[in-house]
Amino acid sequence: MNNIIEITNFLAPELDVYARLTEVQLLNREFPEKGLFIAESPKVIERALNAGYEPISCLMEKRHIEGEGKDILSRMEEIPVYCAEFDVLTQLTGFKLTRGMLCAMKRKPLPDVVKLCENKSRIVILDQVMNPTNVGAIIRSAAALGMDAVLLTTGCSDPLYRRASRVSMGTVFQIKWTFIENSDLEKIKAMGFKTVAMALKDNSLSIRDPALTSEEKLAIVMGTEGDGLSDVTIAECDYTVKIPMYYGVDSLNVAAASAIAFYQLGNKTNEI
Repeated sequence: MNNIIEITNFLAPELDVYARLTEVQLLNREFPEKGLFIAESPKVIERALNAGYEPISCLMEKRHIEGEGKDILSRMEEIPVYCAEFDVLTQLTGFKLTRGMLCAMKRKPLPDVVKLCENKSRIVILDQVMNPTNVGAIIRSAAALGMDAVLLTTGCSDPLYRRASRVSMGTVFQIKWTFIENSDLEKIKAMGFKTVAMALKDNSLSIRDPALTSEEKLAIVMGTEGDGLSDVTIAECDYTVKIPMYYGVDSLNVAAASAIAFYQLGNKTNEI
């Protein structure tokens, strides 16, 4: 039996996690073991539960208790479920809930980069990708198109931010990922990975070059929105690769470019 609590007091401290705390505050860098995140929509929540994340409460539109959220609620009967009508929830949160459901969950410790990359052949490195929508879309493409893991520099948006996990359709809970320091690039190279800088440089290989797909281990490096990878990062990589473009188009959004790169260079042994 779920503990259903209809919202009557907007200022109740139990609702702070949904209405008043920022995602940076939820992340809790000072005490990461106390970090939380918000999963949005039944599909995303389901994938988080499947990955072993622990829920602490839900906030949902009243009509979804016996609707789209019913199966999810049956998996977490001990936690409080705060509910209200659509207009009340929109006023409380400031946005329309996707499929009428949010869930606050505990974060898990991030894996060590070397352990994460063991026995992997295709990984992604995101460098300063700051938009959570792009991070979510890239991770979804990475999961779908044969990549084994995603590594993010500390300047990237967190994959567990609500928008990132929602745009990823919950694949942030399926593909392995962690944050890295600049010094970790040498560790990755020491494991046998050849690094591929995706950049709009004339002195580059075509993404169709067979030399790339013949490499046993590849790390595909994608840069920040707008400026892309720095010249220093490009110089540190083993390959610089360019996606051919037409009609005078000078660049692609990083999420769109990632899907092309992963499809061409991904681990085909992951195909079902």
